[in-house]
Amino acid sequence: MRQKHLKRLTLGVLCTLTLLVLASCGNKNSEDSVKRIQNKNTLVLGTSADDAPFEFPIVQNGKKKIIGYDIMVGQKIADDLGVKLKVENIAFPSLLTELQDKKVDLVLAGMVKTPAREKAVSFSKPYHQAANVLLVRKEDAHKYNHVSDLNGKSIGAQQSSAQEKIAKTQLPKASLVTESSRGTLTAELKSQKVDGVLLGKDGAEIYTLKYPNQYAIAQVKLKTTADISAVSIGVNKDDKALLKRINKKITELKHSGELDKMFKQAQAQQAKYGK
Repeated sequence: MRQKHLKRLTLGVLCTLTLLVLASCGNKNSEDSVKRIQNKNTLVLGTSADDAPFEFPIVQNGKKKIIGYDIMVGQKIADDLGVKLKVENIAFPSLLTELQDKKVDLVLAGMVKTPAREKAVSFSKPYHQAANVLLVRKEDAHKYNHVSDLNGKSIGAQQSSAQEKIAKTQLPKASLVTESSRGTLTAELKSQKVDGVLLGKDGAEIYTLKYPNQYAIAQVKLKTTADISAVSIGVNKDDKALLKRINKKITELKHSGELDKMFKQAQAQQAKYGK
């Protein structure tokens, strides 16, 4: 009887120790996310460089470079960690997979936090609030004043984006056309392959300023709910320490007014380089 009790006690102790070790390993992996980045002296930022003013490509001194608001925010985080910033240009639909596979340390791509995305990765607190509009050819702008005016029309949206979700939920009778690049969509709008393109308001306004005789923003009212307006930074679910550090930095940048300042700088860059 005593021997049986002793065996049970020993088994219980072993189970407890095993659980403690596993928990310790999990916490260690989480806490080491900042150390891991600092040890390699590089923060790898995944983005999709086709969404000015958030991120877009330029050629500077004969070399290709990605600049924009998200790159500025990423640089601030890298500086806070005391490491270099490396930017990887990835097709938007593949960004979260690359993050899950730990090929990048974070995703900054004008990406909004949605319930579906939160199942795959963690998100920071918002660093920007987005609104969405319909960009159309200027000569057609008078045709689109209500959602019903878009019935049967071809509407473009980037794959896996908040705009794709808007098209599916708010424009069910429109014909949805998706592409991996926003640049491809605006080219299709110009060539009349689509009747309109759903874009973030910030990006759409630049098109109307740059090409005032070519594009206009339709008067159609689109709902921008909380789940498609909070632009946030994607982080691997294991990297809790990194997420905590990022959230702290976002709070600092927001309170200091630096986020607003950087966004205006990014818009100025966009205008300068004609993106």
